[in-house]
This record gives sequence, C-alpha cells and structure tokens, in this order.
Amino acid sequence: MSDPQSHVGLEAKLAQLEELLAEAKPVPLSSSIMLNRAEIDGLVGEIRNAVPEEVKQARWVTKERADVLAKARAEADAVLEQARKERENLVASTEVVAAARNEADRIRGEAREDARRLRLEADDYVDAQLAKFEILLQKTLATVERGRENLRGRLGADALAEAVGDEGDA
Repeated sequence: MSDPQSHVGLEAKLAQLEELLAEAKPVPLSSSIMLNRAEIDGLVGEIRNAVPEEVKQARWVTKERADVLAKARAEADAVLEQARKERENLVASTEVVAAARNEADRIRGEAREDARRLRLEADDYVDAQLAKFEILLQKTLATVERGRENLRGRLGADALAEAVGDEGDA
C-alpha cells in the first residue's frame, strides 16, 4: 500500500509544477513560455522518485484485475459450456420424445388402417357367405316348391283316380 505522505508529496510536487507553469513568462510573439530548466529538472526528478511506489501499486492492481477477469472469464466459459451441453441434452431428449411421438402416431395410424381393412374384408367375407347361403336357400326353396307341386299333382291325380274309381263302383 502507498504511504499517505508520499501521496501527499506527489500531489504537492504536481501542484508545484502546475504553479511553475502558471507563473512562467511568455515568449514574445509566441504561445510558448520560458521556464528555468534546473528548476523543472529538479521537480521532475522529485516527482519521478515519488511515483514508483504508486506505479507499482497501480501495476499490481492492474495485474490483479486482469487475473480476476481471466478467472471470471474462465468460470463464465465453463458455465456456458455446461449450459450448452445441458441444452444439447434437452434438445436431444426433446427430439427423442418427438421422434417417439411421431413413431407412436405412425403405428396408431397403421393400426387404424389395418383395423379398417380387416373390417372391410370381414364384411366382404360375411356378405359373400350370406350370398352363397341365399343362393342355397333359393335352390332349397325351389326344390321344396317343386316337391310340393309334385306332391299336389300326385294328390290331385290320386284324388281324381279315387273319384273315378268311386264313380265306377257306384
């Protein structure tokens, strides 16, 4: 740390330098001023002797600041990298979930389509069987009708024969 007296001494020397500049005589027909070289050289030497401790401290503070900033940047980079990895994991997880949902939707759609197709095939099969049964029933009904007609014909012929036979007996 700096000694308060050296800080005061440095400021006093700078104030003295400012005073010398303010009191300097102007060079005629110019914006320059005249100064006593020995006086200025002595004052600059005194300032130079007073500055090193302050400069050392400033350099140390600057180095510490740079070290702290570097450490903070490294920590920030590590946090960002971890966040990137976590984001990638979440995105991958989200993509897996989305892919699973898409696959589930696809499978459900295929199952619905298969069920619809099977229902239609079953309906077609039952309709075909019913049509065959209907044809069989129509043939059976036609056979029954023919049999009944034959039976009626025989009954009519027998009744006629009986009637003719009864008339011949009388």
